[in-house]
Amino acid sequence: MESPNDPVIRIQALRKIYDLGQTQVHALDGVDLNVSKNEYVAIMGPSGSGKSTLMNIIGCLDTPTSGTYHLAGAAVADLNDDSLAHIRNKEIGFIFQSFNLLPRTTILRNVELPLVYSGISRHERMERARMALEKVGLKDRAEHQPNELSGGQRQRVAIARALVNEPSILLADEPTGNLDSQTGHEILILFEELYQMGHSILIVTHEDDIAGHARRCVRLRDGLIESDVQIENPTLALAK
Repeated sequence: MESPNDPVIRIQALRKIYDLGQTQVHALDGVDLNVSKNEYVAIMGPSGSGKSTLMNIIGCLDTPTSGTYHLAGAAVADLNDDSLAHIRNKEIGFIFQSFNLLPRTTILRNVELPLVYSGISRHERMERARMALEKVGLKDRAEHQPNELSGGQRQRVAIARALVNEPSILLADEPTGNLDSQTGHEILILFEELYQMGHSILIVTHEDDIAGHARRCVRLRDGLIESDVQIENPTLALAK
């Protein structure tokens, strides 16, 4: 039975080996990682360090070769495809660098999409989508289409879509990568607001200044955790 103090992510001795012809690539080589509720964690590392593989496994988009992964108390390896899809949709809100919005669909419908198979009424889906848009400051753009919005606004829509299921953790992969510096800063302010509201955030980035907004930084190298430290003086994006 999961207790309120259990980590939302609990990873032990995680390994991922890719067979490339006669060569084996050890993308992850024995990773231990816990992430608790209401943590703001940056995952960093050079190309080939294993950070993308780790994030794909955390997001239930890939499976480890060995080791264990518990998400919100559930052993992911024990789940069938339907249960895996359910827990991924319920517990994880994905935020991608490329937004991944449907271009000829309203913002409101884009945000509603994760709720379509949840069994709740269309009216409730719409209300929850509007609430998520309000959280990111875009309630008045609900009937617009993605091509009518700026890049920063499209990323806010993607964040609203990630929030609509009220997941345990927001998983963000280079969320400012396609944005100019000012717009990227605005998105980081939004992440800070969400963290202050109690959301858990896990962000993959290769930029130290973006990682500096988190409260904890996990660095990977050669498939291992090189360091895992608390950030003593985070860049508080809401500071005046």
